[in-house]
Parts: sequence; C-alpha cells; structure tokens
Amino acid sequence: MTITRQDTDAIRALQGLEDGRSSVRLRAALAVGTTPDPGFVDELIERCAIEPEFLVRDMLTWALTRHPVSMTLPELIREVRSERAQARSQALHTLSKIGDRQAWPAITRTVLSDADDEVARSAWRAAVVLVPEGEESALATVLATQFGRGERETQLSLSRALVALGETIVPALRSATTAPDPRVRAHAIATQRLLRDPDAGFEFAIEEAKRVVALGAGQEGQ
Repeated sequence: MTITRQDTDAIRALQGLEDGRSSVRLRAALAVGTTPDPGFVDELIERCAIEPEFLVRDMLTWALTRHPVSMTLPELIREVRSERAQARSQALHTLSKIGDRQAWPAITRTVLSDADDEVARSAWRAAVVLVPEGEESALATVLATQFGRGERETQLSLSRALVALGETIVPALRSATTAPDPRVRAHAIATQRLLRDPDAGFEFAIEEAKRVVALGAGQEGQ
C-alpha cells in the first residue's frame, strides 16, 4: 500500500495531539482543522476530554467544527453523557459552537443542573444557542432553578445566559425574587438589573441586589 504525503501529514498531526508540549499540540490541532479528515473526529473528541490547556481545547473545538456535522454531532452528544466532567463540558461547548439544533434533545434538565459548575456553565451557554423558537420561556424556568448557585463566575454565567433569552425570562425572574433563599433572591434581582441595563456591571448589580435583599429582611424582622 502506498503511503501518500497527506497520510504522513495526518499521522504526524495525530501524534502531535499527544505531545507533551502544549505549543506542539496547539499546532497539531490547527493542522487537523485546516485539513479536515473524517479519521480525525474520534481522536479530536477523545483529546478534548483530557487536554489540560484551555487554548488547545479551544483549537480542538474549532477543528471539530471544520468536520461534517453528520460525523461530529452523534459523537458529541454521546460525550455529553460521559462520566468525565471535562468531556461533558467540552462537548457542550463544541455543540454551542456548531449551533445545530438537532443537538437540543441532549440539553436535558439533568445536564442544565450538572453538579460540576464548569459543565453546567457550558450547558447554559449551549442551551441559549440551541433552544428552539418558542421554548425559551420553558428554558428560562429551568435555568431559574439554578439561581444562587456557586461563586461569582458561575452566577454571572447564569445571568448572561438568561439575559440572552430576552424578555421571555421576566416571569421566571419575578418568581425567583420572592424565593425563601436570600442568595436566590439577590441573584434574581441582579439578573433583573442586567436585563434592564446590559451594560451594568455584574459586581455592582449583585452587591446592590444584596443590599435590597438585606433591607427587605430587616423590614420583615421589624
């Protein structure tokens, strides 16, 4: 069997994805995306699950978007159910970049409330991209169950996802602002402020919301 130069380049690129140097892995991912080949898909997806460097993972995602959706979508959806958190997170991130709504059924309530914050954040971003027209309100209701979760970065991700859905989130926000948990109320109020003024900083919005909640609690105790 004759080995062509293209075959040799492909072998070299795949080997490069496993190199100990991140710069080599980055160049290899770029090469794979520049010259897409169906034989690369499994290796790219597997590498996404274990790649430690953010920039390399992002290049791996780009490389996957360069391949036919018919080949990448089934594999990525399978990864969403992986036991490895990074595999789930990166698969969701890649699905959001591909943007094909055939992936929507994979964005379940369980996925949107994943115990791992990074996975959940990726799921929220993917959901906003993939949600079918007319289902935005139902998505907002599910996302609102995550108010008060995690630290600032996680809370900001949720607020941004909700704000991206537009006015359809108002009923879910209104309900969350009366929740028993003060963290939930503060997060919902901060998201309301961001919906009204997207240019407002989240730090300011959340601190202001906390003051509102604290004052309300003080008045209730009088």
